[in-house]
Amino acid sequence: FRLCSRTFVAVYGRLPLLGELRCAVAVMQRGNTVLLQDRSDGCGWSFPGGMAWFWEQPEQTMRRELLEETGMKVETCRLLFSYSCRKPIWHRIYVFSAEAHGEPRPSWEGASSWQYLNHLPAPFFVPHLPILSRLRDPRSPLPPE
Repeated sequence: FRLCSRTFVAVYGRLPLLGELRCAVAVMQRGNTVLLQDRSDGCGWSFPGGMAWFWEQPEQTMRRELLEETGMKVETCRLLFSYSCRKPIWHRIYVFSAEAHGEPRPSWEGASSWQYLNHLPAPFFVPHLPILSRLRDPRSPLPPE
């Protein structure tokens, strides 16, 4: 996964033939903890989620990715916001609040666990930093388009 992920970022970051890609992530909170994934590609901790297939809607992507990465099936969700990010590749991230029962299991993409919002592990996946800012302060501005 590390090699595939890093190769894709290196190539698409320089040659974005398909334009802005779509991604979707799940923000799952339990008390003062949030579900995060220690990515196996070496890019740090992130919210579970990933790239959309061309035919998928953002909610479908988030549900599929959460199931693939954690084994957890979304019961309820709602779109919180979306934002565009140019680094490391040009993509739009759709951020959903989601609820699912059970505990996460590891996958080939990484291991997920519940982490305290006021004491997050490092390093953190840079494209997801605006999500953290919004969780801490809902008035926090999103990156400019």
